[in-house]
Amino acid sequence: MIDSEMRSIRRVSGILALCAAVPLWGAGLRVGTFRADATPDMGEPNIWITPVTRVETPLLVKGVVIDDGHARYVIAALDWCGVGGSTHLLFRTKAAKAAGTDVSRVMIQSVHQHAAPYIVGDGYDVMAKQPSPPLRMSDAYLERVTDRLAEAVRKAAANMQAFDSVGTSQADVERVAAARRVYKNGKLVSRVSTAGKDPAMAAIPEGDIDPALRTITLAKGKKPLVRLHFYATHPQTFCCEGTASADIVGDAREKREAEEKVFQVYFTGCSGDVTVGKYNDTSREAREGLAARLERAMKASSDGAKFAPAGKLAWRNVPLVVERKPAPSFEGAKGQEVYRRAIAAAFAERTRPLDTASLELGGATMLFLPGEPVLEYQKYALANAGKRFVAVAGYGDIAVGYLVTDSDYQEGGYEPSASQAQPGTEARLKEVIRKLLGR
Repeated sequence: MIDSEMRSIRRVSGILALCAAVPLWGAGLRVGTFRADATPDMGEPNIWITPVTRVETPLLVKGVVIDDGHARYVIAALDWCGVGGSTHLLFRTKAAKAAGTDVSRVMIQSVHQHAAPYIVGDGYDVMAKQPSPPLRMSDAYLERVTDRLAEAVRKAAANMQAFDSVGTSQADVERVAAARRVYKNGKLVSRVSTAGKDPAMAAIPEGDIDPALRTITLAKGKKPLVRLHFYATHPQTFCCEGTASADIVGDAREKREAEEKVFQVYFTGCSGDVTVGKYNDTSREAREGLAARLERAMKASSDGAKFAPAGKLAWRNVPLVVERKPAPSFEGAKGQEVYRRAIAAAFAERTRPLDTASLELGGATMLFLPGEPVLEYQKYALANAGKRFVAVAGYGDIAVGYLVTDSDYQEGGYEPSASQAQPGTEARLKEVIRKLLGR
């Protein structure tokens, strides 16, 4: 009798200890928001190897921690041009530890402004072995910026609010995006983000673009707690100098947050072959117009949100393995080109797959993809979504460079030349997308 009672006590004690350690199903959905400064210190490299000499607007990392009573998930958008390899893993690992979750449940996506850093740690390791390597971001700064992220995530996880509904919406974006891969006089050319200075390039039709900005709103009833916006275009009006700036998307996002008093996060979609080049002549007026039109789309989309019960959360991870190009030679490379080749050489030797994820809530699914995917992959995701509302973020681990289609390799041009992957990637990435959608 005594032995039986003691076994029961031990059993109950064990259950109580387990309950204290692990959140229980039925605790409900909760969300916490965070923002941290990610502006490089003066002298640290901006895109490629140019040192920062001026800050126009702060660079931020903004995101959410979501708890479903079983696990925690972190998604964030970083105002950098790109972060990849071991550096990307550093960001994710620190955020995971701060949230009390596994790194597989953390996705950090760059917004891809070109007035911001482009840091691939594996490339740094290779570059350090070259004679007279160019400027690299210091380990001390990387520790500080990832520590700031971790502290912001920790505070968000400690101050979460319950939510029970998810809003989905979209709005047309007018006179912002245009296809980059265009034909001029029968020849394939790149309509870069500053191409509006050339009247002939500006006159070429928009071409294949993302027509609508998509918004997913997490809410308590119909009271919005956070807006997550997704749109596919290069968020770039200038490039590759010592000025740090969140550019047009940062301007639009922060204005929307100030006016609505609701936390706003912006993710860049599959925009590897989409820019603002048709509408950007590099003037202040052009930049302000682009930001204003993007902000109007954010407002219109938010205003049109239709809410549904959040239901249960589903998170999927699917590894992406691509055929890699051979490592390049460093012969004749100088300055910035040394860094570019070091990134390519590091990826040629990489064995770790590229991470992808999807988060499903209340009839909406968010996809998080690596590299710089072209628009075709976003269109493919939407076409295979069935009745679900799908929003796609590119620019996770940037180490792979561009993710293009097989026909792009055949056609040539800039994007396939700047990819670290080989033909055959298209079928593999589309299979990953189907699995992320639960297909």
